[in-house]
Order: sequence, then structure tokens, then C-alpha cells
Amino acid sequence: MIAKHANALLMFLLELGVLASVGYWGFTVSGPWVVKLVAGLGGPALFIAVWALFGAGGGANATFPLTGLARAALEIAWFGGGAVALYAAGLVTPAAVFFALFVVNAVLRIVWKQV
Repeated sequence: MIAKHANALLMFLLELGVLASVGYWGFTVSGPWVVKLVAGLGGPALFIAVWALFGAGGGANATFPLTGLARAALEIAWFGGGAVALYAAGLVTPAAVFFALFVVNAVLRIVWKQV
């Protein structure tokens, strides 16, 4: 089904969007350039580490795969973190759209048993 593949693609693009959002936020924080550099590169690095450890490949490629409510909490924190980063950078509407896309994606993955 094309819609299921499109939803999987949306999940991947949202994952990349989290990294871009956190990086963007980091480079927009106030302070000297070294703070911006650390936040802009360190924020996404931290998110990558958490995702690799607990969420990669739907858990199949994760070092410590999470399932059930723990997986749901990870996804809410991960994708919510991307939305919060956009909001903190002053991009309110993109933050709301990003989180809404995550919610639609998550609901469809549950309905279509893509989790």
C-alpha cells in the first residue's frame, strides 16, 4: 500500500527534521559563537546518541530497544523535542505543524501496525 510507505517515509523525514530543528535552535541561542557551536552541533549529537541507543530502526537496530509505553515515551520526547526546539528558536507555527505531523504519523503507524 502506497500510503503505508508514504507514512514510513514521513517518519524518516520527521526523524531528520528533529535533528535539523535541534541544530537550528542551537545555532540561534544567545551567547558567544562557541556556545552556539556547542549547542548547534552537540544538541543533534545528543539526540542521535539517544535514538541510536533506544529507537533506531523501530527498535530493531537499537542497542537497547524499547517497546510499548517506553517506546511511546521515547518517541514523544524525541519528536516533541524537535517541536520544542523550533518553538524555542521562535518558530511557533513550524513547531505546531511539526508536532501535528508527528501525531498523525504516530496514529497511522498504530492503526496500520507499523510499530
